[in-house]
Amino acid sequence: MLQLYKPEDYKRVIEAALLVAPEPVSLAELKKLFEEDFDDDTWRTLLDDLRRDWSQRGVELIQLATGWRFQTRPEYQSYLERLKHDKPPKYSRAVLETLAIIAYRQPVTRGDIEDIRGVAVSPNVLKTLESRGWIDVVGHRDAPGRPALHATTRKFLDDLGLRSLSELPPLTEIERVMELGNTEPPEQEEAVEQQA
Repeated sequence: MLQLYKPEDYKRVIEAALLVAPEPVSLAELKKLFEEDFDDDTWRTLLDDLRRDWSQRGVELIQLATGWRFQTRPEYQSYLERLKHDKPPKYSRAVLETLAIIAYRQPVTRGDIEDIRGVAVSPNVLKTLESRGWIDVVGHRDAPGRPALHATTRKFLDDLGLRSLSELPPLTEIERVMELGNTEPPEQEEAVEQQA
């Protein structure tokens, strides 16, 4: 077993663990790497130093809702897309609007979403978001029928590179983007929603 004496040694072990991890690694999991019991300030220093070590590279160390991970810097992502053989999934406007409503108004029921959107929400839309791991049922409203309350998950935050919902862009920015993309007539949107 490698003997660890200096902060650089500990950083290398943390770096190796994060580089091979398929998912973000929580601080509690990182603490299992060493027999020594460091305080949180020491961990913060080690992780901040490691982040600085990688600051001039194409990959960066970031903290997300569920932990720490290395990821490609956004400015290099377009180049790496050329190596991917799988196309990213495309989501209908109905799916994206539903996700935005859940993210900004959570927890919400299907009825709440329908009231905001002004159209019926296909069960497939919610199933799509649940299968992606972006939303989950977090309870039931105390109302007739006890409708399910939907909220976003920590996976949603991780996939968007966020630590918390407070890092979501302002709702006015989302509305502006939605207006720019509002080229589908409502009849076509309903057809797309049915296919989601």
